[in-house]
Amino acid sequence: MATKPDRSTASVRFRLTLATQVGEGIDGYILGGLGAVVPAVTTALNMSAWMVGLIGSSALVGIFVGGPLFGWFADRYGRRIVFLTDMLIFLVGSIAQFFVQDAWQLFIIRLLMGIAIGGEYAIGAPLLSEYAPKANRGRLLASLEVSWYVGYMVAFAVGYALVDVPDGWRWTLASSTVIAVACVSLRGGIPESARWLLSKGRRAEAQALIERFDMDVDVDAEVADAEPRNSLRALFTREHLRSTIFASTFWAALVLPYFAISTFYPQVLGALGLGDDALAGSLASNGFAVLGVAVGCLLVERIGRRRLLIPPFWITAVALAVVGIWPNAPIAVVVICFLVFSFLNAASSALTAVYPLEVFPTSIRTTGVGFATAMSRVGAAIGTFLLPIALTYVGVGFTLLIGAAVLALGGVVSQFLAPETTGLDLSHAVRAAHKATVSAS
Repeated sequence: MATKPDRSTASVRFRLTLATQVGEGIDGYILGGLGAVVPAVTTALNMSAWMVGLIGSSALVGIFVGGPLFGWFADRYGRRIVFLTDMLIFLVGSIAQFFVQDAWQLFIIRLLMGIAIGGEYAIGAPLLSEYAPKANRGRLLASLEVSWYVGYMVAFAVGYALVDVPDGWRWTLASSTVIAVACVSLRGGIPESARWLLSKGRRAEAQALIERFDMDVDVDAEVADAEPRNSLRALFTREHLRSTIFASTFWAALVLPYFAISTFYPQVLGALGLGDDALAGSLASNGFAVLGVAVGCLLVERIGRRRLLIPPFWITAVALAVVGIWPNAPIAVVVICFLVFSFLNAASSALTAVYPLEVFPTSIRTTGVGFATAMSRVGAAIGTFLLPIALTYVGVGFTLLIGAAVLALGGVVSQFLAPETTGLDLSHAVRAAHKATVSAS
């Protein structure tokens, strides 16, 4: 006789969802907080343009390390330990930022926090996906991106509010401590993933969790799809290589222009002639991004993954190309193009919390997500590092044309490799992805 879900089921599910949402929000907050205080930090620490770019990209470089490392660890040893450990790193790093005395100290701290962010990408959404029902899995996972953009926007608002406060940049960077403390308290007692237990042959333990949480899991499919090979090596086998290429490329193409431009929004918009309104313009663009990802969250189950991904790639490429070709356009044209870019790029970015989780089997899911995260941040880190230099030496027009080309590349790759996984059980979505990539070859 099946065991009825116990009275704590709703509470644990709520805590898991909230803990993942807050974790995603702190990722955005930590990355956005720096963008809000770049001018103040540059002055306070007497940084060159090269050092500004290095610190701006430091967290992204950390993600490159943390994503695969924590992802591999979570596939090998379990989800729970990584889910808590990376948040403890956030907590320590948030406090340490307040006490930095030079640019190199800030770089090292941001690098370590980036490693933790990589761990969060590799474990947060995958763990939630393994408990999510298929009917609204896409919407639930996409809503994580709403939290990310809200966190990013709130960090900008906090930086804007503290801009005239003595050491306001220190308080802005350290304010993520409050969020980290709340998230650590939420993550204690979260259960292990039943799907991960199945991938390790621990069927009895997994079955108990499935019954306790009334989960709709195809147990036989999960067991059959278990990957016996090393999880990192398996990403490059014939079965999974195209999924690896797709997840890495579409994610990188979405975030490279966004991180590069949004980290230095005041400078970019200032170079385009918005002058003293540059910071206000960056807040407006981030507000449109929050609206865009919320719309993407609502549409992901209605119109399907492919329709939410491919058309926005082309539209945003055109938006950046217009400003790149016509940098002296009327302010209204510039603002409209940037708002279109912010809105649609964010709407598609909802899929960065969905697609990578649906194209890899449970046994290599966090490794696959971690690797895709790392690859996406390679481009984002390069773009963030080079953008202030490019603005200085080649101008804003050429810089934005490069961003448009990256978006167009994402559209081409997605057209050929993106599977349609809407409405499928997680294990069946993986099989659909495999079939799509095989037929594409």
